[in-house]
Amino acid sequence: MMKAYSYQMYEMAHAALAPARAMSDASGLMFRNPFNPLTHTPFGRNLAAGAEMFERLTRRYGKPIFGLHSTNVAGIERPVREDIVWRKPFCSLIRFVREGLEDKPAPRLLIVAPMSGHYATLLRGTVEAFLPTHDVYITDWADARMAPLALGVFDLDDYVDYLIEMFAFLGPGAHSVGVCQPSVPLMAAVALMEARGHECLPASMTLMGGPIDTRKSPTEVNKLAQTRGVEWFRENCLQTVPFPYPGFGRQVYPGFLQLSGFMAMNLDRHVNAHVEMFNHLVKGDGDSAEKQQDFYDEYMAVMDLTAEFYMQTIDTVFVRHLLPKGEMRHRGERVDPAAIRHVGLMTVEGENDDISGIGQTKAAHDLCVNLPASSQTDYVQPDVGHYGVFNGSRFRREIAPRMTAFHAHMERPRAVAPKKRGKT
Repeated sequence: MMKAYSYQMYEMAHAALAPARAMSDASGLMFRNPFNPLTHTPFGRNLAAGAEMFERLTRRYGKPIFGLHSTNVAGIERPVREDIVWRKPFCSLIRFVREGLEDKPAPRLLIVAPMSGHYATLLRGTVEAFLPTHDVYITDWADARMAPLALGVFDLDDYVDYLIEMFAFLGPGAHSVGVCQPSVPLMAAVALMEARGHECLPASMTLMGGPIDTRKSPTEVNKLAQTRGVEWFRENCLQTVPFPYPGFGRQVYPGFLQLSGFMAMNLDRHVNAHVEMFNHLVKGDGDSAEKQQDFYDEYMAVMDLTAEFYMQTIDTVFVRHLLPKGEMRHRGERVDPAAIRHVGLMTVEGENDDISGIGQTKAAHDLCVNLPASSQTDYVQPDVGHYGVFNGSRFRREIAPRMTAFHAHMERPRAVAPKKRGKT
């Protein structure tokens, strides 16, 4: 009974805190007002900081924006705009158009954002790093609680189909990046396209911190999945979207549960970060507080996943390890990484990754037995965790340039894939 109504209870608790948030907002405004004599006292600063922290810890974080308005291309500042160039019920494909360069040749890059609770904007830094050199596209997955039941189901097979359709839309020779969770469906899509002789094969795929084989260096996340089994997740993690969301009645894995799990893994770090944020606010150190606020504005914004996608992913990737065992199937068709012969493979891992352990992503190379060594490369970034694999200063300085160099390497003249056969 408790499980059946937990989503509703979560919504009720949020609504019940609304009056307290309103009072907290009013107090914060009062003690930040420069005309209030108490504003400049320790009492006033502490009260204002406490009010802001309460509001931030109890608010509903909406979907963030990318906010990438310009980029520097060859020393010239270019305006950037977002265009939705492809759309399906559960995903939109966003192109970051560099104005004035729309028709100029540049490597096309498809960034496959994770569908694991956070929005695609979590990869804002990833997009920004490639804008000066690439024609960048990113998947913008739909929040399942906003998807009416009439749209039907969306599972891992549909995810793979979406990727194949995106490659067909982009045309042959694009580059692709799968960040964390998408590593498995991206590799599956490429393997299926190679086996079918699809004419729109990408030039390369880069898998970053992904769970290709979670039997290697298993993390706490992997051990939990292996120990609990599929039915435990079905019984304890799936909820029904409550009224009045458009997805009312849909079975989902709620984003707030995923966020709770992420926070619990590094609880001390998050508590310390909020204590530091409070101290920065009290001291009036706005710049330091703003950096932490920006991070948590992104980190606390979560979306729901469809139950069928979540359960198929848990079963396929984390419990039965079907891809590395050679047993994964897509709508009855075997997914065989050995079919990959033309699409370059780069893997990137973080030395301190506590989500995808060392070796889990690199395992992709062992599966691509027919891919020439000259079309493969692996890189482990020292001193970074999971987030640092695709964002931050080390990503910009160490990882992104290596990826760009690999893209250039895979654009050299090479063998042409066989023509498309049959229906894709």
